[in-house]
Amino acid sequence: MRVVFAGTPEVALPALAAVAASGHELVGVVTRPDAPTGRGRRLVASPVARAAEELGVPLLKPDHPRDPAFQEELGSLAPDCCPVVAYGALLPTSALGIPAHGWVNLHFSLLPAWRGAAPVQHALWAGDEITGATTFRIVRAMDAGPTYGVMTEVVRPDDTAGDLLGRLATGGAGLLVATLDGIEDGSLVAREQPDEGVSLAPKIEVEHARVVWTEPALAVDRRVRACTPAPGAWSTHDGERVKVGPVGLDVPDDVSAAGVAPGALVVRKDAVYVGTATTPVRLGEVKPFGKRQMPAADWARGARLADGELLGGGR
Repeated sequence: MRVVFAGTPEVALPALAAVAASGHELVGVVTRPDAPTGRGRRLVASPVARAAEELGVPLLKPDHPRDPAFQEELGSLAPDCCPVVAYGALLPTSALGIPAHGWVNLHFSLLPAWRGAAPVQHALWAGDEITGATTFRIVRAMDAGPTYGVMTEVVRPDDTAGDLLGRLATGGAGLLVATLDGIEDGSLVAREQPDEGVSLAPKIEVEHARVVWTEPALAVDRRVRACTPAPGAWSTHDGERVKVGPVGLDVPDDVSAAGVAPGALVVRKDAVYVGTATTPVRLGEVKPFGKRQMPAADWARGARLADGELLGGGR
């Protein structure tokens, strides 16, 4: 089939590479416009845009896919199907109808669970033991289109969102190509999603990533891993923000039995622990405001932290 790939961030690159290497003809790539980045707000092309330029295929960067000029250009490429991974813009009905087999999205959850922008983060936050990826035909309703195929992935106890998303992106690339193959030869027929089991995964904002030390240790661990690497879990110390990397649940008996208050620090030579609603957790990497990321013990020594000091005002 003639295909036009749509995607924007780095997580879409394995799928783009797989589609380009498949038996399908990649005739174009759609991505978001260059975006301002860094302190200088310099315009930078998306990872998918840079990869498309290396592949030497036509590159489309519409301000919005409803633009008539974009739709005319897309139509001129005569795609049979448009595979999509994390494109980042809503597709109007007029664009959905251009390819004969529609736009086929690779979504990183087992639909109908976790429809939305942050399925991997929400799966980790909820403590799911199994997740996966699904291919489906895009319709106007969010992530509600009929599905073609799925792959499953075990969630590991120490997975961050970045870890899990990386595995799903790699495995999902193969699923997407297999879906295109099945559409072409007629062996795959899309099936409507069930009405039961729908859950939503809206974007996680910075304010959601603030660690709540009055939650149980397991909930603190899940929140931090779900928010790593983005938007980055954080707390405060002396009124300044401190980014918090994944925490450890392995705590010495003398610390766990000490009755540490939520948010209170226990400082040891080689480790720093923080109280929660249940047992304390061990801090991993931290990034104080305006400084580099470092092990928590190094931070404690440099800041001369003492037992009983609070993170987040005890929150």
